[in-house]
Amino acid sequence: MNRIVRRREFKLEWEFQAFSIIGTIAFAVSGAIVAMEEEYDILGVFVLGLVTAFGGGVIRNLLIGVPVTTLWSQGFFLKTAGISILIVFVLPIAWILHWKRSEAYFDAIGLAAFAIQGASYAVNAHLPLSAVMVAAMLTGIGGGMIRDIMAGRKPLVLRDEIYAMWAIGAGLVIGVTDIQKPWQLFTLFLLVVLFRMLSVYYKLKLPRRSLHHTTDRNHNGGQS
Repeated sequence: MNRIVRRREFKLEWEFQAFSIIGTIAFAVSGAIVAMEEEYDILGVFVLGLVTAFGGGVIRNLLIGVPVTTLWSQGFFLKTAGISILIVFVLPIAWILHWKRSEAYFDAIGLAAFAIQGASYAVNAHLPLSAVMVAAMLTGIGGGMIRDIMAGRKPLVLRDEIYAMWAIGAGLVIGVTDIQKPWQLFTLFLLVVLFRMLSVYYKLKLPRRSLHHTTDRNHNGGQS
């Protein structure tokens, strides 16, 4: 029995590591590209890249009670992010501009990988379904939100195309079905990336209301 439990823990650890690596590289590259677009110096590029890669996990840990200091024990991921940022920084500008056109794709990869990682983390901690969904969302979107705010941009999650809902959906699937097999998680990863890119391509939006037109009419009516 103990052997089965240890095997399951090893399996979850392997899956956690795999999606952490994918998300770390994708978001580190995304943050570095945004920093270079905003003409940050090399220190700013590294700071924004690292914040993008680890911000979501830090926010998740704060909310579910995991010590933030666990970040400093993730030396491998810090090195992975640092190497990814350095590679992007020294690449030819033409390559970076080509990657810049794929910014949404890198965000989709990071979103999917970290949403699954965050949901798996919450399931392994035996948290309720609502917490699993929140952990998936915050881990998936947290780093990107901090990146955009630090770069003086409107956060991607608040833009027109559906973004955070795909992370919530991934958390719902993992929380309800408790899928664990690598091919199942990888299939879910591909589906989240696909749906995110489809929402960008077709400009799918969540319902919204605007106060601009009402404010303008009231303002004009008052003047007349």
